[in-house]
Amino acid sequence: MSVRVFHTLEPVFDADSRVLVLGSIPSPKSRAAGFYYAHPQNRFWKTLAAVFGAPPFRSTEEKRGFCLERGIALWDVIAECDIAGASDASIRRAVPNDISLITKTCDIKKIFTTGRLAHDLLYKLCGIESVCLPSPSAANCAVSEAQLTEKYSAIAEALKNL
Repeated sequence: MSVRVFHTLEPVFDADSRVLVLGSIPSPKSRAAGFYYAHPQNRFWKTLAAVFGAPPFRSTEEKRGFCLERGIALWDVIAECDIAGASDASIRRAVPNDISLITKTCDIKKIFTTGRLAHDLLYKLCGIESVCLPSPSAANCAVSEAQLTEKYSAIAEALKNL
């Protein structure tokens, strides 16, 4: 059964952010934890650590600091929607976040989305192009950890080339 969900997490960014990474909407686990990609089986943080050669993250503060130190902003495309659990496939009646909150404050050079739905909705709802990365969700078992690391290395490359 779908319920109306409202995005409750603040975006992560500062004036030095140059790359924006957008998901669709936080999962129930992420909303409960108060931070992005918080489900213990989600591979986002493990993948970023591998891409940048960083040790595993132990806290939300480490994750936030890691992103800000490297110029990475985090947020989601959707401000509110109807959704069943954490299933992106069930999302209906999506309302976008105002991405200009970040793009008008920072000199964002490249936007990445973590999954096809975020990519498609960003363009459909906001008219913004992005680089579509595979979803780091454990449910996306078609993509191995090695493949995720390879694809997500585009974030490090983008930052290196700025």
